[in-house]
Amino acid sequence: MALTLTTLILFSFLVSSTALTANSELLISKREKLTHFRVYVHDKIAGSNATTVTVAQASTTNQSAMSFGLVRVFDDELTVGPEKSSKKVGVVEGMAAFSSQSEVAMSMSMNFVFTAGKYNGSGLTIVGRTLPLLKTREMPVVGGTGLFRLARGYVQTSTYSLDLKSGLGVLVYDFSVYHY
Repeated sequence: MALTLTTLILFSFLVSSTALTANSELLISKREKLTHFRVYVHDKIAGSNATTVTVAQASTTNQSAMSFGLVRVFDDELTVGPEKSSKKVGVVEGMAAFSSQSEVAMSMSMNFVFTAGKYNGSGLTIVGRTLPLLKTREMPVVGGTGLFRLARGYVQTSTYSLDLKSGLGVLVYDFSVYHY
């Protein structure tokens, strides 16, 4: 029995080493490129079809001018233009936590999941701190999948429009991404 387990472990190691070598050779054969593109995120923060919901808050959040301790998750539409009728190319799924006691700041984790167009089947991950009251915000691109494998770079975002009555905010995301 011990011989069989040892053989299985050795075989698993050899197979995974071969797969790693093949993937490494594939990446070495490709050239890294820089891609710039713009997309729009439709964030519905209120109403019956809200795409952002509060999932947690501290007992002191309501007394905090900075919303400290508030955690929201979102699943927003991703389009090629700012209009709601623009072609949908994916979704943005993630979480935002108000994380500062002294200013309005959020720690965010976002996955841009492309379901149509040139980047269909690919994704980008953004993780970092943002100050939502600034006109232009910047966050790091920390990874990607598909066409964006091994992505790194940054994204700048700003508010394109905000309708407090309907609860709809449209955000512009300008990406600069290195990938293979």
